[in-house]
Amino acid sequence: MDKSHYFYRTVIFTRKAGIVALADINKPTESTTLEEWFGVVISLADGKHTLAQLTEFIRHKYQQIPERLDDTLESVIERLIESKMLKISEKTIELPYYLAAPIEQLDIEKAQRLIAEDGYTMH
Repeated sequence: MDKSHYFYRTVIFTRKAGIVALADINKPTESTTLEEWFGVVISLADGKHTLAQLTEFIRHKYQQIPERLDDTLESVIERLIESKMLKISEKTIELPYYLAAPIEQLDIEKAQRLIAEDGYTMH
């Protein structure tokens, strides 16, 4: 996996009380909680940072670096890519409004309108 590539989310998410979950723009109060590692990666997947920067961020987050951190992150990233919640790019990506921030920070009507205009679907 080329760690110089940028990573970005393709899903709408929510972050409440430190828990990251998938959100539905048409049912903003409903969500599907993500496993902790998946949530960390999705919440940080802004298209402006590389996979190497993700690894360094995680390393600095812990006083004691988790065992096999690189293997764990690579597995998480691969699984998120397979599930089409994450994509990789050689260049930085500007996320659309409705993917750029947690759902709590979005104007729901604006997000719904832009989703319709863009033809966005989760997959």
